[in-house]
Amino acid sequence: MKQVFQNPKSGKLRVENITTPIAKRGGVLVRNEFSVISVGTERGIIELSKKSLLEKARERPDYVQKFFMLAKTKGISAAWHVAQSKLATDIALGYSSAGTVIAVGEDVEEFKPGDKVACAGQNYASHAEQIFVPKNLCVRIPDGITTKEASFVTIGSIAMQGIRQAHLTQGERVAVVGLGLLGQLAVRILKAYGNPVIGFDINPEQVQFAKQSGMDTGTVIGKDDLLGAAQKFTDGRGADAVLIYASAKTDEPLKLAAQVARDRGRIVQIGNIVPNIPWRDFYAKDLSFNASRSYGPGRYDREYEERGHDYPIGHVRWTEKRNMEEFLRLIADKKISVQDLITRTFLIGDAEEAYKMVFEPKGLVHGIMLSYPQTEQQTTVIHLNGEKTHPVGKVPSIARVGLIGVGSFMNSTILPHLKEMNGVEIRAICHSHGLPAKNLGIASGAAYITSDYRKLIDDQDIDLIICATRHSSHAAIAKAALLANKNLYIEKPLALNEKDLREVIDVAKKSKGRIIVGFNRRYSTHFIEARKVFSSCPTPLTIFYRVNVGPLDKDHWSYEMSEGGRIVGEGCHFIDALQYITDSLPKRVTISTVPTGGAVAHEENFSLTIEYENGSLGTIMYSALGNFRLPKEYIEIYGGGNIMVIDNFKSAKIIGPSKTRKLNLWHQDKGYARELEVMVNAIKNGWPSPMTPDELLASHLTTFKAMEAVKTGKAVELHFERENA
Repeated sequence: MKQVFQNPKSGKLRVENITTPIAKRGGVLVRNEFSVISVGTERGIIELSKKSLLEKARERPDYVQKFFMLAKTKGISAAWHVAQSKLATDIALGYSSAGTVIAVGEDVEEFKPGDKVACAGQNYASHAEQIFVPKNLCVRIPDGITTKEASFVTIGSIAMQGIRQAHLTQGERVAVVGLGLLGQLAVRILKAYGNPVIGFDINPEQVQFAKQSGMDTGTVIGKDDLLGAAQKFTDGRGADAVLIYASAKTDEPLKLAAQVARDRGRIVQIGNIVPNIPWRDFYAKDLSFNASRSYGPGRYDREYEERGHDYPIGHVRWTEKRNMEEFLRLIADKKISVQDLITRTFLIGDAEEAYKMVFEPKGLVHGIMLSYPQTEQQTTVIHLNGEKTHPVGKVPSIARVGLIGVGSFMNSTILPHLKEMNGVEIRAICHSHGLPAKNLGIASGAAYITSDYRKLIDDQDIDLIICATRHSSHAAIAKAALLANKNLYIEKPLALNEKDLREVIDVAKKSKGRIIVGFNRRYSTHFIEARKVFSSCPTPLTIFYRVNVGPLDKDHWSYEMSEGGRIVGEGCHFIDALQYITDSLPKRVTISTVPTGGAVAHEENFSLTIEYENGSLGTIMYSALGNFRLPKEYIEIYGGGNIMVIDNFKSAKIIGPSKTRKLNLWHQDKGYARELEVMVNAIKNGWPSPMTPDELLASHLTTFKAMEAVKTGKAVELHFERENA
């Protein structure tokens, strides 16, 4: 399918042919018929991209601050790599469209195939032939409205939310500053709701156009007497509310708003302006100022937008979805019209011409639209290079790999090591977003890309599947791959609950495929040495493992319990590490956590103690209350008169009764490269799986018991007799 992208480094815009998305839980697959180019927003994105790195830094000082913070904690090189990676990641343009539902995901009851719907959301309602949209960003189109009209839904909802933030009552007089597409829509909505409107714009044509569509009066900035016109329109009182839809790199729109507002008037900022509050004007009139966040409550809330958890209508009357529905109602009831706002329509293949019109307008330009050829064809697979096969059933001399999920971890950690290995070839790539998969596929010489991971499982020429998707998908992918007797390297955790875990382990025990889970620490130079030092230890071991993870953004996906949370999602790493070093099964788990609430938002600070069958004792101290200036991991191991201290997998000391030796490395080694080598060598040489199902069961079950201990506040016993019988 075709989709419009823009490169944030060069500013270049292009139409790419990529794989179609698939319907997932909580959303619908939509075949777009029309989408609207948001002239102001998308032009701003592209203009920023075309600027130099220094100019970008001046425009976005928040990004600069993040860069320097990352540089302080992880080094200039790492920060630069992250920055360049961001600049190389193409942006999917578009966020307002309409079309027909062609497939429905699980947990969606309000839509069915064939429904006409309007869609919203950056990275969802994109300029693309087919899109996947979560159910809370999708509304059914009422009878009597075309998909062309309904495709304005997001832009109309942004205009509407700005009006709602002004808390208007019937008859209050409103000033609208900025009469571009948003301002024009706002004028029409205000008039539909019975509010008299005065408009301000630097372009006399925009003022005249708004007056023709119902605006009571308007003035031209820089030409007319603005204050006089406002006083006359409001009988000398001033505007009850001023809505700023203008986009400007100055604070002039806000100054104007303060001048024309009445005593105790309300000012709402919707457009991108410099919000330097003119304090004396605000103080003299006791003005209020509010910023309108996009198209309503729910915006930027993952629980609402991605997981479909609605806000109760009794508490939040106008969510972003309900704003979308209301905007379409106004069109259906003939209260407003968008027909005369459609400037021109282009086919998706001519998108570059459409964007030229954005930057080189001739006359008034409001709604520039893209249309899409109506075809039932779904391109879940795109072939890139010639087919390369090898005889099925024979031990391969080259391990052909299929990648599922090419997000940040795959790109930053797995792929660099994979590229350095001999005898490995990337055959296929699966990713939910087509462009990252296509770019990587071309660069790596892959035969094809796909949006459906089952294609890789069915491919007889793939020897190893490497999966680095979100945690919630691991169990299903692992089970499907092992049922097909595929060799599988899957990132931790293998599953998020005991039921799914046991199902995967049962399949793994019967499968001809090998499995390795991303417990890479056990393959690090220092942990391998630790096993050697303490393997014949005459006494049990005591181990202290400190993990300083530092704070993450409060809405980071790793906090979500649907993805396992931090204890299951990452704690399993360190639980497996203790199991590996002690070479024993756990028998009891105790955990204490820092109470959440107030300054501690998430359950991610804990002290976990595990007692082992051989008498060993391990303690994990995991904290996000510090900062990145202290290295992340520190381990002390005691046993048989020996001590080993490992500092962040870069340096170590083995302290014996009579001498001390050091094991220092030039660079950090957490075992990622060796982990891949072990799996690939097992495949090439016909060796058994590097990790046994019972090992994986024990590590994960201990993690789940730790979560049980958190809930009960009591120690939890573990028994493995049945698993090892």
